[in-house]
Amino acid sequence: MANPIYVTYEAPKELSEKAYLAVEAARDTGKIHKGANEVTKRVERSQAKLVVMALDISPPEILAHMPMLCAEKDIPYTYVPSKEELGKASGLKVPTAAVAVSDIGKKKASLTEVTKAIASAQKA
Repeated sequence: MANPIYVTYEAPKELSEKAYLAVEAARDTGKIHKGANEVTKRVERSQAKLVVMALDISPPEILAHMPMLCAEKDIPYTYVPSKEELGKASGLKVPTAAVAVSDIGKKKASLTEVTKAIASAQKA
């Protein structure tokens, strides 16, 4: 299957796993925002520290603006394969297209680890 139109780099499986863990950590001890509209608001206001987007959303145009907006605001972003898993990681019983982490909480090391992995994946 081809990548959706909003994918700007190939996210390795290890990066996806780190992203899920960072979302779970932020959900438990920090603050997250769920859904494409909420994430867009947080990015536009430069309140997001990390943006995680699902690859299996339909239609893909929902997130077409997000990578460009994140790059403009200098906010790290990555992709995960499943909207269901992203929903579970963020504490929802339903799938979600995107999650913004505005406060990682007590596990700042996981955010640093994810942002380093994103930087290396984008350079590859």
